Amino acid sequence: MSYQPPLGEIAFTLDHMIGADALTRTDRYAEATAETRDAVLAEAGRLCAEVMAPLNAVGDQHPARLENGVVRTAPGFAEAYAAIRDGGWVGVAADPAFGGMGLPQTVAVAVREMMSAANLSLALAPLLSEGQIEALETHAPDAVKALYLPKLIAGAWTGTMNLTEPQAGTDLAALRSKAEPDGSGAYRITGQKIYITWGDHDMAENICHLVLARLPDAPEGVRGISLFLAPKYLPDANGAPGVANALRALSLERKMGIHASPTCVMAFEGAKGWLIGEPNRGLACMFTMMNNARLGVGAQGVGVAEAALQKALAYARERRQGATATGESGIIGHADVRRMLMSMKARTAAARAIIYACAFAIDMDAAEAAPEWAARAGFLTPIAKAFGTDVGCEVASLGVQVHGGMGFVEDAGAAQLLRDARITPIYEGTNGVQAMDLVGRKLADGGAAARALLAEIGAEADDPRLAAAHAAVTQATDWMLAAAVRDRQAGAADYLRAWGLLLGAHYLCRGAKADPARAPLAAFFLRREAPAIAAHCAAATDGADSVFADALAS
Repeated sequence: MSYQPPLGEIAFTLDHMIGADALTRTDRYAEATAETRDAVLAEAGRLCAEVMAPLNAVGDQHPARLENGVVRTAPGFAEAYAAIRDGGWVGVAADPAFGGMGLPQTVAVAVREMMSAANLSLALAPLLSEGQIEALETHAPDAVKALYLPKLIAGAWTGTMNLTEPQAGTDLAALRSKAEPDGSGAYRITGQKIYITWGDHDMAENICHLVLARLPDAPEGVRGISLFLAPKYLPDANGAPGVANALRALSLERKMGIHASPTCVMAFEGAKGWLIGEPNRGLACMFTMMNNARLGVGAQGVGVAEAALQKALAYARERRQGATATGESGIIGHADVRRMLMSMKARTAAARAIIYACAFAIDMDAAEAAPEWAARAGFLTPIAKAFGTDVGCEVASLGVQVHGGMGFVEDAGAAQLLRDARITPIYEGTNGVQAMDLVGRKLADGGAAARALLAEIGAEADDPRLAAAHAAVTQATDWMLAAAVRDRQAGAADYLRAWGLLLGAHYLCRGAKADPARAPLAAFFLRREAPAIAAHCAAATDGADSVFADALAS
């Protein structure tokens, strides 16, 4: 079955679970009505279904390759990217002053979900550009904005972010790349970066790299990192790509999935670049892009989950095997197949709601500049990224199981979804990092953001099972706020999962109140998924002793 954009599910989630219509009551987004949003998403959905999705298997079977120093993309990808570019889909939420649509992040995230469902490898290219656009809008000098933003927003140029180095991994304090002033107001960047998604390709006329590096007098650690913009081709006097910069892709990684997305080892060999933001404040600047990317990666998880759900549902309805409990001809009538499909649908709907709730908080902060919205967006970001991507992997795995032996065979397409999804809990900060962020920085406000969300959930917790789950997470939050750092970190992953399940139950129950036809899905989640909240809270508050017990010595 080919992918069909879930436009109805997206609209219902925004309108009835999240209450996104509140955006139209702000000055910034007054014109972003539901009618406008639905029209935009319908056109984006057509692009995803008709242009991107047919190339998903093609890209898996014909990976990007490096030939004589040039990265060649999969057949059809350049043409599909041209359709993305020409449709203006890179600049959905970008500033209209530089050519963007200026629509809310809630709309942009919905586009990201559909693109990721259709073709995750290709969707990564505009996602990284969107993150770079936001970073430059926020931190770049006016001259850089004027030159680069229109090109990036138009999709003529693409963006990347270069953080990781071979010796550093997630530990950015160990970065060694250097940037030295060249006397012209620019810098010369030297170093090697790894795992650079879409670091080089043949789909756009220029590629703009945001690079973390150290100035000569930089202090040690993360406080000594600065951010630079280094294009593949240096713009000439007219702003067009000119001479090649001193940077190149050394190799491409051979990966478990997302084969069509070139993951590059990049060498900067005295490449010319420009400082973005203040010296030694590069990490703060880069986190603007990182937070955008983390929300986008959460949407990737939801997109893959939706694609896996659609594929599994279609197969279960068509596949005939044995007498079913319901008398239906397809295996969808078997109890265990039904259980898996219900779990797939419930988790996907829950994760989607969390992603959109995070985007909505970002939009409300942009519209009202209210500290409480900024705090909510910050609190939800690690949950959205981690829960969304965990659900993507879980649902894709269940999709393989629904297919049975055919799921393990590549021809069915279910295996590719699982392989592609598996990177999402890893990149843009592993889900363990997200969990530690949640129990660390996101509780550093004394739990104010967490308690505000808990108060909102508690006020609507009419079902006793939701009320019990709410009480368990409330108690776990109190424990986290009082616990030692070591104990908090040992329980962080379970605490985050409990929050994801609680929020999912909350939004699904809200949806059931708006449309009684959705009550069975909410009831399934409360009965089959939400009971795990108590267990996760118990594990989250167990302390660190069992984790650090000497059981790995032998």
